[in-house]
Amino acid sequence: MNGHEPSGLEKYTWTDADFEVMGWHDGKIRAISVGEREDEQVPRLLLDLDYIVKWVDPAKPSRYFSFWIAPATLVFEAAWHVEGDLAPNGNLLEIADLHRLDSPDGPPAALWHIEGQNFDLRVRSAGYTQYFRKEPQHVSGQVLTMAQRGGLSFAEVPFA
Repeated sequence: MNGHEPSGLEKYTWTDADFEVMGWHDGKIRAISVGEREDEQVPRLLLDLDYIVKWVDPAKPSRYFSFWIAPATLVFEAAWHVEGDLAPNGNLLEIADLHRLDSPDGPPAALWHIEGQNFDLRVRSAGYTQYFRKEPQHVSGQVLTMAQRGGLSFAEVPFA
């Protein structure tokens, strides 16, 4: 199996071809990078995420959900027209949803809209790759500690 059976994570690297089965709701953005690939002059947008792989129903007597969460790097290649509003107010950027919209002006690059509780981010890109950097961990909250996630990272290597 090329996945993590307890959490239901089927594979360690996902792309925009998997968009319909992915969900970023309540995931946290820990860091954002806009730059170029070292070996090419291709602009990129990278997000360091706490990605919620699975919500676990409460086990009685608890009334609270628990979560399988993994640190992940979400990379939009050949990214351009990056714009948005950030207003974290001391809180992590919490994702409400990620939308793939048709190009508004005809070029082949889709418009990706990352809608958040306290931010709004848009980027044009042909697609993305998301790398799960560590195995999902079963935790009681919707965010990993820095120790659990191994610090901040934009590594583009899956954990297995």
